[in-house]
Amino acid sequence: MSRMLSNTFLMLLAVSWSPWAPSLGSSLARSKQEGTAMPVGLFRVCLLVITAIVNHPLFFPKENGTVPENTEEIVQKMKEREESLRLEQLRLEQEIADQEATQKALEEAAVVVEESKEGRVRWDMWTALSMVIFLLIELWRQDFQEGNWQDVGGEEDDMAVLGKAFKGVALPDKAVLASFYEKRILGTTGDMARMREMVEGFADDLLEALRSVCNRDADMEVEDCMGVGSMYENWRVRKPFVCDLIVPFAPPEPYCFRCQTWCSGDSFPPDEQGYGTIKVCRADEDVTGCICDKTKLGEDMLCLLHSQVSSTKPSSEMEDLLCFKNTQYLDADQVMKWFQIAVTKAWNRISHKYEFDLSFSLLDSPGALKIKFKSGKSIAFNLTPVVQYENSDVYFISHFPRSSLAADVPSSTHWFLTFAVYERRFIQLVSKTLPANACHVSCLQILSFLHGKQCSLTGPSGLTNYHLKTVLLHLLQARPSQDWAPEKLEARLQDMLKLLEKCLHEKKLYHFFIGNGKVPAELGFPIIFQRAEPLNLFRPFVLRRDIYRKTVDTFHEMLRNMSALINEYTVHIPLAHTNGIRKEPL
Repeated sequence: MSRMLSNTFLMLLAVSWSPWAPSLGSSLARSKQEGTAMPVGLFRVCLLVITAIVNHPLFFPKENGTVPENTEEIVQKMKEREESLRLEQLRLEQEIADQEATQKALEEAAVVVEESKEGRVRWDMWTALSMVIFLLIELWRQDFQEGNWQDVGGEEDDMAVLGKAFKGVALPDKAVLASFYEKRILGTTGDMARMREMVEGFADDLLEALRSVCNRDADMEVEDCMGVGSMYENWRVRKPFVCDLIVPFAPPEPYCFRCQTWCSGDSFPPDEQGYGTIKVCRADEDVTGCICDKTKLGEDMLCLLHSQVSSTKPSSEMEDLLCFKNTQYLDADQVMKWFQIAVTKAWNRISHKYEFDLSFSLLDSPGALKIKFKSGKSIAFNLTPVVQYENSDVYFISHFPRSSLAADVPSSTHWFLTFAVYERRFIQLVSKTLPANACHVSCLQILSFLHGKQCSLTGPSGLTNYHLKTVLLHLLQARPSQDWAPEKLEARLQDMLKLLEKCLHEKKLYHFFIGNGKVPAELGFPIIFQRAEPLNLFRPFVLRRDIYRKTVDTFHEMLRNMSALINEYTVHIPLAHTNGIRKEPL
């Protein structure tokens, strides 16, 4: 259509141009002359140019009629291209997803490997750290046993652990303590030596009579008695004075005792620490070489090492040897029954020689005896059978004086170990190195007196005189000899109070001998007990909080009443005693 328009336009132009063509030259000539025909000529030229431009082939292409067909083809190609691009996009997305999954799997694997490496490194680190801690604990335990294992504390650190009750306490001065000690302590202990001599002489006579009434072929063999405890260590202050005597005994031939302690290698529960068992065996029986007594043999089996003659006695005969029923272990209850019967028979034999009566005084202490004079006076003493541990002066004691803190005995076949003989020897050995009239015994006597007075006012507590003596033994080992001069009584008494309150605060007071590697070699103390784990005498405080609370309250009350109790027994202060303490030689 555009071509038809252009052709029509050209034909019109030619028609309009043809009349004017002959006169073009003349028109130009006249225009020069006239000047008016010039715009008309310019208009015609411009119209010609426009017509040429419109008719140009580039402006209206010749294939103008095929445009619709080409457009459909292009649209179809574009759709095909779009589809191919979409498929390519899906392929690329799938490849990217696969790559991401592969990368994620690799990262997870790397994380797992890294975690395993870290876990292995962490495990190796904890293993190494555990080994180091174990070695440090072992080294500390050895130092703990060989060193000063009961920490007595320094003067700078004491007040940091003490309770508020002690900070406000002011001890009496040296002159008041000296007067109190002389009037109250020495004035009441002057007759102890005569009492000890009298009791020992009577006990020897009684035991000699006991041997005469016993059957030497069937009954236990009784040895000489030994004095132990506060009466024989010269620090007993409270009445009634009671002498403690132990009597070792042994089985008749051909039997012997084989002792086993909690620290001999076999595992013992915590409540059985400090105890042991005693097995009655034949002297020719090797209990460690044969297992026939440890295992149950069948009726058709015999031990080739032991015949029926050397086999264990029947249960009835073992009970005659004071063993627990159907066992070979010595029974403490049966031993005390046998001992009471034997003492009664012995007293009936010699009673005509004496002008007093003898009786058992306490039901809870089977060995407690009392001498009653016709004048009404009486003397009490304890006569307790014991079994010697191997060839030492450690003894298994059948019955121990009970206190509110003491735990129940696991069974009658468990015997408590006493180190009273070594304690007495240690005090005697240390006393030889101390200054004249040393104040160590005075400290223990004063503290024992004050605690006893306080208990009489507020009731019994978990503290005993044995705990007070243990505190003194630790201080004797820790303090140099010159610190126990008589003029340092006030300072050492304060040290005992500080250490005692520290032990109460921590609920830890270790037995002086068990686990102590610094025991003097002169004592000949068994090494097995030195290498044992320390025995905490305050362990029951952890289990019995009511007794612990009562004990702490009683102790703090004693601290507050200390000055009043001391001043109560101090009438005046003699001038002659203001420079020190005068006491009788021990």
